[in-house]
Amino acid sequence: LFLLANKSCQICKTTKPNHKKGFVVDHCHETGLARGILCAHCNASLGGFKDDISILKNAIEYLTT
Repeated sequence: LFLLANKSCQICKTTKPNHKKGFVVDHCHETGLARGILCAHCNASLGGFKDDISILKNAIEYLTT
């Protein structure tokens, strides 16, 4: 994957993968297609939000109030 060259998380931009195996390849659970390279924290966060944009928007609203 070409994004590996950056060696940083596509969301938080950290250069530390926070996982013993390094960065993870994030994928769409509906299509199976790769989306990008993420650190373990961002990958787990997307999973926790079930890849649901409306839940992510609610989280942003919560954090900004």
